[in-house]
Amino acid sequence: MKLWSILGNSQKLDGGAMFGNAPKAMWQQWLPPDEHNRIPLACRALLAEGLAGKRVLFEAGIGAFFDPKMRERYGVVEPQHVLLDSLRDAGFSHEDIDVVVLSHLHFDHAGGLLSPWREGQAPSLLFPNATFVVGAKHWQRACHPHPRDRASFIPELMPLLEKSGRLQIVQGEHCEALGPSVRFHYSDGHTPGLMLAEIVGVNGQDGVVFCSDLIPGCSWVHVPVTMGYDRYPEMVVDEKKAFLDEKLTRGVRLFFTHDPACALAGVRRDDKGRYTCIDELAELVHFPLAT
Repeated sequence: MKLWSILGNSQKLDGGAMFGNAPKAMWQQWLPPDEHNRIPLACRALLAEGLAGKRVLFEAGIGAFFDPKMRERYGVVEPQHVLLDSLRDAGFSHEDIDVVVLSHLHFDHAGGLLSPWREGQAPSLLFPNATFVVGAKHWQRACHPHPRDRASFIPELMPLLEKSGRLQIVQGEHCEALGPSVRFHYSDGHTPGLMLAEIVGVNGQDGVVFCSDLIPGCSWVHVPVTMGYDRYPEMVVDEKKAFLDEKLTRGVRLFFTHDPACALAGVRRDDKGRYTCIDELAELVHFPLAT
């Protein structure tokens, strides 16, 4: 099986919001802010070729569905649909994707499912041949959001997914579309039912897990660091520690969606119990993974 890291549209968001409880004197050393206190963030997807005999895309980034005013508000840098360009550069198109796995449906992870903004036109659903895999608990949250996170969802998206007839709502560790090749872990601290997909390696060892917003990038591997966007930061800390402990035991590598410089890394724990990244890779191109 081969893996690619597929960049979507990038963002610039407030560094204080992204690093939550960490003081600026600390986080600005990790990701220096611009004059507006914003830090650069990727919206990176993971493409797997030959996973359960299918071509699988993990997430779709933020895309280009926002109108110009909203694009400016949320710091989306490029006006075009970068994910489609990146897929093309890797030799694929959105029509080639068999399965799209969505950790959750916040717009910066699922907006790339939609066509680019056109004045006076409603958005349409891309990936016409794909099954869309979403966790059951998060699907309920997306359909009935809390006032605190209502703005994080795209109201038009859920009806389009249902209407496609290709929506697969998952409970448990595996889904029908991918079987035992992908194992799902769940987290509730950032959003209810965040679904973290692990591509299972040989005998459960040396796989790759899509960390989504539980661990957005290398800087967030440090367990106490949470985001202002997390609904329950203390829960995130506990979930993150358990998650990292378990992945370290099995040699599972971490795939980051929001880190601007790192796509994949291993993890280690020092004698003080602090986690850090090792063997960092900026991108994946035809990256081999034994399963």
